Amino acid sequence: MLALDPLPIVNGIAVLRRMEPNDLAEFQAYRGDPAVGRYQGWSVMSADMAKAFLSEMNVCQLMQPGTWVQLGISEPASGLLLGDIGLRLSDSQDEAEVGFTLAPHAQSRGIATAAVSAAIEFVFLHTSAERVLGITDARNSASIRLLERVGMVKLGSTSVVFKGESCTEDRYAKY
Repeated sequence: MLALDPLPIVNGIAVLRRMEPNDLAEFQAYRGDPAVGRYQGWSVMSADMAKAFLSEMNVCQLMQPGTWVQLGISEPASGLLLGDIGLRLSDSQDEAEVGFTLAPHAQSRGIATAAVSAAIEFVFLHTSAERVLGITDARNSASIRLLERVGMVKLGSTSVVFKGESCTEDRYAKY
């Protein structure tokens, strides 16, 4: 458990911050896009479920072992929600996992790279994790390029069934 809330974190063109109930419209817009959700483990939420989720993420304790937390990615000037980053500290607290989602209009601008870099640094500064994992579908070339840009190295691949479809997951890590 973190004694003080270190958020928001500004990293150039991206801000990591707590998600808020008033992020609902932006959250629903990108999370409702089938292309954005293709490789994601989450499902589209109803407005009521999304509002409750955003409220929970606004006040939850950060980096609790075994629990995912979602941080918002926003523009520095406006605070407009552009996406979110999921972080999960393992039960043993020796590693964490990162996942990321970005609205289509914010992609290919370096925002995700800045946000994921800040999230990895956050994990190393505020937990005892010795590595951060990124797991992605091998067909998700944009995600793979991002993981490599932030300094992650490929550990290997595994055949899995994801959303009822056989695929290959690539595992990356940063130490």
